[in-house]
Amino acid sequence: MLTGLGAIFFYVFAFIGVASAFMVIAARNPVHSVLYLILTFFNAAGLFLLTGAEFLAMILLVVYVGAVAVLFLFVVMMLDVDFAELKQGALQYAPIGGLVGLILAAELIIVVGGYTLTPEFAGVITRPIPPLAVRSNTAALGDLLYTDYIFFFQIAGMILLVAMVGAIVLTLRHKEGVRRQSISAQVARTPATAIEVVEVETGKGI
Repeated sequence: MLTGLGAIFFYVFAFIGVASAFMVIAARNPVHSVLYLILTFFNAAGLFLLTGAEFLAMILLVVYVGAVAVLFLFVVMMLDVDFAELKQGALQYAPIGGLVGLILAAELIIVVGGYTLTPEFAGVITRPIPPLAVRSNTAALGDLLYTDYIFFFQIAGMILLVAMVGAIVLTLRHKEGVRRQSISAQVARTPATAIEVVEVETGKGI
């Protein structure tokens, strides 16, 4: 239970986080939306720190702010995207979007309702965490991740690697007339194919 200064910081982070999250969908400029999204991530990281989850706060800043949000900002700024044209066909996807929203809302209600009715159920599937004086939150999470769930962690890494390579292959476009490096052809070169001996007559040159 947060009291005193911790409660003040909680309300500050929560208010700014909710306000910036609303501005993400309310801002007309997409660049401003991304900047508000970064502000939302920072406030969410502050809330994680208040609850003692410093690892989640660090991951939120490093991964989402340092990679996803900045990359999305560069994409929005560099691509000449006509957002007015994209919004014209948004109504035809409204039924699907509403269905997905209802499913997510039902899942959230089930999770929150189940935790409210039986709060002891959450402790059944969790593993006891040692006190912070013995092991920190990050160290305990690392021990659990790299011992009991090491194979799942490696499988997730391989899936992400394949997805990244697939995205690069699908978006790669070769332009005609552009000379590209062929490593196999360079390695297979011999003196006979690399050097051409030309006999030049005296006084004429090449």
